[in-house]
Amino acid sequence: MLHGGRRAPAEDTPIAREAEAAVAAMARSQQPLPRPASTRTMVVANQKGGVGKTTTTVNIAASLAQFGAKVLVVDLDPQGNASTALGIEHHSEVPSIYDVLIERYSMEEIVQPVEDIPGLYCAPATIDLAGAEIELVSMVARESRLQRALSVYHDTMDYILIDCPPSLGLLTVNAMVAGKEVLIPIQCEYYALEGLTQLLRNIELVRAHLNTDLRISTILLTMYDARTRLASQVADEVRMHFPNEVLGTAVPRSVRISEAPSYSQTVMTYDPASTGALAYREAAREIVERYAQVPGQRALPADAEEVAR
Repeated sequence: MLHGGRRAPAEDTPIAREAEAAVAAMARSQQPLPRPASTRTMVVANQKGGVGKTTTTVNIAASLAQFGAKVLVVDLDPQGNASTALGIEHHSEVPSIYDVLIERYSMEEIVQPVEDIPGLYCAPATIDLAGAEIELVSMVARESRLQRALSVYHDTMDYILIDCPPSLGLLTVNAMVAGKEVLIPIQCEYYALEGLTQLLRNIELVRAHLNTDLRISTILLTMYDARTRLASQVADEVRMHFPNEVLGTAVPRSVRISEAPSYSQTVMTYDPASTGALAYREAAREIVERYAQVPGQRALPADAEEVAR
């Protein structure tokens, strides 16, 4: 780029600025973060499909684990995409969260460690979960089965992230009864807020009748394309309606994010220096730092392997 017939300094070019931002973000990822005084159970929900629920669940979980936290991902979607992204087997012979809900197995018997990320664990889903909604209808305490199952991890995990199916059925209700926080990914597209009213209504119903501690703590803008005016308009509208819940970080559209699951990885291990990985790392940092002033928190070690040992 020329300015007045002279070439601009290399550090003023867009590529150089992006590289500098990436280096700064990577450096921040090595800094210690506060550890929650008690387990934070976050329900990742949005009944609209294709907004990045599973992608957000696994990449936020991987980021938190890389920061040194102990994290459990509960795959509550019959498609099992979160299990795939974490490299966890989830064919029909594998004991899964379905077996826990019908009380065939306990959580300790089905949870598996994620191979590439110390401190990260997964409770897989299988296709059997597709029939769970019908089976649970006639069962005793059908709405609180997941809550009871997860209680064994409340003293050992820093974070539990529950990946919900794209519906507002009994599986999602189980997740909302088990959790205290709701994380809503919202796609930066025209129909971003479509259906959100129904989700908010269901959250209020659960809070009123089943879980008074439930609240919306985090909204993450996903698939953000800075080149379009529509994306910025949607982002502005969401921030106007939810000024305290929307994270400052928006996750951009990224080929690397889309490619990672096909290699049974999160983008955090597939391409940790990509824009998508950096965005999820910053979003995870925001999620942690919003609670940094809560009494009783401890500093996490920068090295996640120290926690694993």
